Amino acid sequence: MVVKGGNGREMEIYYFSGTGNSLYVAKELQKRVPETDLIPVVSLLEKDIIETNAETVGFVFPIHRMTIPIPVKKFLKKLNLKSASYIFAVATGAGTQHVAFVEIDNILKKQGKILNSCFSINMACNDPRDKDWHPVTKEMIENIESEVRIRLNSIRKIIVNKENSREEYSELTPAGYLLEHSLRLGLAYSEHRGTEDYFYSDSKCTGCGICEKVCLSGKIKMIDKKPVWQRGINCYLCYACLNYCPVHSIQIKSRIYLKSYTEENERYCHPYATADDIAEQKSNSYKQGEMA
Repeated sequence: MVVKGGNGREMEIYYFSGTGNSLYVAKELQKRVPETDLIPVVSLLEKDIIETNAETVGFVFPIHRMTIPIPVKKFLKKLNLKSASYIFAVATGAGTQHVAFVEIDNILKKQGKILNSCFSINMACNDPRDKDWHPVTKEMIENIESEVRIRLNSIRKIIVNKENSREEYSELTPAGYLLEHSLRLGLAYSEHRGTEDYFYSDSKCTGCGICEKVCLSGKIKMIDKKPVWQRGINCYLCYACLNYCPVHSIQIKSRIYLKSYTEENERYCHPYATADDIAEQKSNSYKQGEMA
């Protein structure tokens, strides 16, 4: 089955967001180029082939373990970019090195395409596992967003003028490549196993069901008013369940080789992204486009 991604506008932006950073960037880009369709990646993943009619196609996503998220990779392998003459990507992250753009190029090359431009945007970190992790203050958020808006103004000009801009890509150090390879193996292992024992909910759980609501892979189901991470369904490792739980009940399990500090730490989700905003990515409104 083939589904067309959008309504045939000149520009389409496909986005994936677990805790709102990438959603905020995608919406801000849409404001700057109003005649743009904003389409959630998750809403199209059940399709065999995804077609776009747009001349300009963009991808907005967070960095996961130094590369593209699991669902974005699956999406890109299904996307037919025959109509696209200009392709760009915007990656949000906490300032770490990554190989996301190289990964995307490797997938697009099978269609004779590559990214014309790519940009990395630094935003607040949503991973509270580390001992030295601290939530951002309101002032820090305001400063970050001010810098993001300035950055997006520059990105808009490049995209609208269809300029080639690869200045954001930098080679990883040898140590960076070793770390990336290790994380990639870990990501593949986690995806294969489904991360059944990665998260858990503690006694603070009230059974509100928000974790199930924001779970973009559909892995979490509420059973007897408790979240259950189902076997056989892959986790996207987006941390939506972890960060949107209103009582901080969901935790990441510690390992012998890596202690998790989620029980002590606060949480982060973008102040302009609600649980409803995240859950809307699963909406079937984009699945009912023209079928062929």
